[in-house]
Amino acid sequence: MRVTVPSVADRVAAELRLQLAEGVLLPGTRLTESTIAEDLGVSRNTVREAFAELAAERLVVRLPNRGVFVASLGPGDIHDVYTVRRAIEVTTIRGGGSPERIAGVRAAVEEGKVAAAADDDEALGTANQHFHGAIVALAESRRLDTVMSQVLAEMRLFFHKATVDAHFYRGYLDHNEEICAALEAGELDRAGDLLLAYLDRSEAKQTAVYGG
Repeated sequence: MRVTVPSVADRVAAELRLQLAEGVLLPGTRLTESTIAEDLGVSRNTVREAFAELAAERLVVRLPNRGVFVASLGPGDIHDVYTVRRAIEVTTIRGGGSPERIAGVRAAVEEGKVAAAADDDEALGTANQHFHGAIVALAESRRLDTVMSQVLAEMRLFFHKATVDAHFYRGYLDHNEEICAALEAGELDRAGDLLLAYLDRSEAKQTAVYGG
């Protein structure tokens, strides 16, 4: 039985993907091979391989004679991303999960409450990302987690435009609490319905922001 071990380039790509999802790297940011190589203790060739992986996922773009930049997603990406989110997140939450995994969803909700109390909207955005990642983690599938890591990165890229409204993420916190409470109560169909409605509203909001 073969065990696939991630390459160093895969691990660098995963770290950059995480930085995108956490809002550390903003759309349009120029990514420098030498700086990333030094920061992560890898070769520039390894970083180049990681860039190729992220470019295939449309998270970065290489511009001739200019370099590699974090992608700026447009209206055409929104429906596609939300289609994936509905397929993964709603299906997963309807299946429930172990007490430990459900506790992970609750932890993300509480993380959001702490961020809101501290008036830290960037941390609130990160907590919201953790909430959706924790929902997919209910399935305990490494493949789904991998797909969701890319989706989370894309979400944060187009959420940046929406967050010109400083309280953008606060509107999601009460919904996250309601979804989590239904999950904890074992009301899985209700949790799925709440999440589906949540994603529909979120897509409509993003479409409006991008003028779609």
